Amino acid sequence: MEEKKWSELWLKYTEKEKRGNDKLIQGVYLKGFDASDAVVKSALEEWTAGLKGMYGMEPAMEENPNAGVLSLIRKADGRIRKEGYELLEQDGCLQLLAGDEKGLLYGVFHLLRLISMEKDLRGISLLCNPDNPLRMLNHWDNMDGSIERGYSGNSFFFEQDRVIVDGRTRDYARLAASVGINGVVINNVNVKQAATYLITDRYFAEMKAMAEIFAEYGIKLYLSLNYAATMELGGLDSADPLDPGVIAWWEKKMKEVFERIPNLGGFLVKADSEGRPGPFTYGRTQADGANMLADIVKPYGGIIIWRCFVYNCTQDWRDYKTDRARAGYDNFIKMDGDYHDNVILQIKNGPMDFQIREPISPLLGGLKKTNQMLEVQVAQEYTGHQIDVCYLIPMFKEILDFKTYCGGDLDTVADVISGRTMGNANAGIAAVCNTGNDFCWTGSELAAANFYGFGRLAFRTSLSAEEILEEWIRMSVSNEAEVVETIEKIMLPSRETYEKYTSPLGIGWMVTPHVHYGCSVDGYEYSRWGTYHRADHLGIGVDRSDKGTGYALQYYEPNASMYNKMESCPEELLLFFHHVPYTYVLKSNKTLIQHIYDSHFEGVEEVEEMIRLWESLQGKVDTGVYENVRRRFGMQLSNAKEWRDQVNSYFYRKSGIADERGRVIY
Repeated sequence: MEEKKWSELWLKYTEKEKRGNDKLIQGVYLKGFDASDAVVKSALEEWTAGLKGMYGMEPAMEENPNAGVLSLIRKADGRIRKEGYELLEQDGCLQLLAGDEKGLLYGVFHLLRLISMEKDLRGISLLCNPDNPLRMLNHWDNMDGSIERGYSGNSFFFEQDRVIVDGRTRDYARLAASVGINGVVINNVNVKQAATYLITDRYFAEMKAMAEIFAEYGIKLYLSLNYAATMELGGLDSADPLDPGVIAWWEKKMKEVFERIPNLGGFLVKADSEGRPGPFTYGRTQADGANMLADIVKPYGGIIIWRCFVYNCTQDWRDYKTDRARAGYDNFIKMDGDYHDNVILQIKNGPMDFQIREPISPLLGGLKKTNQMLEVQVAQEYTGHQIDVCYLIPMFKEILDFKTYCGGDLDTVADVISGRTMGNANAGIAAVCNTGNDFCWTGSELAAANFYGFGRLAFRTSLSAEEILEEWIRMSVSNEAEVVETIEKIMLPSRETYEKYTSPLGIGWMVTPHVHYGCSVDGYEYSRWGTYHRADHLGIGVDRSDKGTGYALQYYEPNASMYNKMESCPEELLLFFHHVPYTYVLKSNKTLIQHIYDSHFEGVEEVEEMIRLWESLQGKVDTGVYENVRRRFGMQLSNAKEWRDQVNSYFYRKSGIADERGRVIY
């Protein structure tokens, strides 16, 4: 068999210690499932491949559920919901009970995960129902093979305006399904001309083939849609959602698309943002645009996912009172309840743009009558480009646990996006994906933990960041205790380390414009004022209180009052909400300016400690993995020093206040 030109990551299935598990899985018994079903077939094939690789076993199909046989049984009794499963072992009998075919597949992957981690299956009793109906990956891949905000090589979906469907397509589907992903958008939300043709005869054959592979792993294919396709593809002179000619064109086109591409879940749409046309162009509302498309795709079971990243990218050029952070809420809150039931609003976790620290978007929970979906970014656009180590799952946990106070006991972000708050099924979570055609898929070997972790957290939001990281390390790197503990010491605090040497206390940005890597203190690209942080010789920060832009008041109480006052605002977000004097004393008894100095020095020191820890693993992890991470640590240290020196020098010159510890600041 030809060696693959890409890693299998956590599905590599190398030899493992049996720990007596082999006595429970000598055969396979199937009840209530059709072995010829595509998803069931994938589950059985994965089970066979996993056991062959890890235990050297090839279990046969059995006709009776005897001891020593894995029983795969369909059971939907109210406890085991759609896509859910239960694992039980008693007296030598191991059972996987599943509510449907997808649940069976996820349960098989769970068993293989436990075997890969060298866990004992005896006595297991575990019920796993997915917490989110939709668990999606959004790829920003372009048809020419480039990836917007891609840091892991080129696209494995597209190359030179060709759609690629090959062995890597299947392995991608396996990886996604193994962590519970059930929807994938394969093309960039900024739909360029070539991608418009994905909904034409030019690419239907390839789209059908890809959709069928995804379907074998319980994944629905979605496409990003060009809202202006009526003009760019259809030859009309308008994209007005209320124009009968526009509606007729979309009706004809969607009939063709859904007939030609089976397993198509629907479309992701970005409109009226960053130069993209949309309903606002014609004096219509966002609801008008979304509902027009939703009504047309509804007969085919399709949904429309409408991004709430809607703002005028030149609005911050006007004056200091104009606040981009307000745009999402201002543009959508008045239309709460206007959207049809197969429309989901996809809302970024924060009001800005995937910064290392920003508050939760007030739209999440602010909308009480509209389907909502959380959007996070696994691709490290502002968090190190998959060069700098930044384990993002602790951040995602903070977002999900945030209490919105939207009413009742079920008011966290996790409650809202799961459908528990409003009782809706069209809800969930999506991540901008971090993959490319590099050998290890994610550029940095360690960045794969964010891909893995997002899927696991999307399926079971109760999992801790620590649990998820341990799983990934044991499956991907090593089960040796020293290796696990060392990588945990590197990765668990890595977000805070990155934050320390980049942007303090929630201020964000200060990155090289457009590139978004490396320090540029005044580098905010959306303002003619040449700065986002609004620092002067007295202080730094954006006043978003009732005396400033008023953004803080977009939250429900008591969050609004908490953010509105400098004294009660969480310090990690202090500069996001307030313009603060350099001499302001923090809870640490340090002045603000001293905190800026200290944190940037500490960040560099912590990167140096990360490097020392990683170097202690030489010879204890795969050589390729070791060298991949070691090289990137060299780049991270250089980046951290650049940030430290530029930021500290800038604010020393701006404030005129020296470092209390007498360190050299250039």
